[in-house]
Amino acid sequence: MGRTCAAVLQAVSLGFAAVTCSSVWAQQASAPAAPTAASAAAPAPLSAALKRGKDLSYTCLGCHGIDGYRNAYPNYSVPKLEGQHPEYLVTALHGYRDGDRSHITMHSQAETLSDQDMLDIASFFAGTPLVPSDKPVEAVPKSAQLCTSCHGRTGIAIAPMYPSLAGQHEDYLRRAIEEYQKGGRKNPIMTALAANLSAQDVAEISGYFSRLTPALRTENRPYTRYSESETP
Repeated sequence: MGRTCAAVLQAVSLGFAAVTCSSVWAQQASAPAAPTAASAAAPAPLSAALKRGKDLSYTCLGCHGIDGYRNAYPNYSVPKLEGQHPEYLVTALHGYRDGDRSHITMHSQAETLSDQDMLDIASFFAGTPLVPSDKPVEAVPKSAQLCTSCHGRTGIAIAPMYPSLAGQHEDYLRRAIEEYQKGGRKNPIMTALAANLSAQDVAEISGYFSRLTPALRTENRPYTRYSESETP
């Protein structure tokens, strides 16, 4: 990964850790503070509605609800979403909606979604996020060692903002890294890290994480009346 990657990661970590403090004047105990216009106007935090998320996901299940389904061109496996962190899935949907990720179908789907829609859909697909087990894992390849700082040695992300990679399709992981290298995905940290990877590194990283368990799964699409299993 090189000194450049380590420096980038260290700088980002320091940036996240920095805290700016400001002093405030003490108020009289008997006089409660009046709400400011900004605080009064602040929207309430969104909360997920799983039933609504399931209802909204009927088109998503056309690709993400079929085990082994593949993107037509370029040809690679559609990612597994069950067990993922919903917070990360929301971030990914924002990326497709805002143009930070290049995929025509996903952009077309995401641009019609509100923030509430994204949260509901993400929570439905994620289900119960993966948690690490005590089962020993294979030795981490040298090329993947820095990746584990965010994505975890077991492939389960250390924080909800990062994607878990355990059991994800190997060819999808490879495609994602290549998109960071070529500009199809825009993320300053991942772009800097991926730029230094050789084709062999990419193969080792994607292969390692795809073999880990407990693994991500494909959300099963419910049968419809057109399903072969329901044909009279």
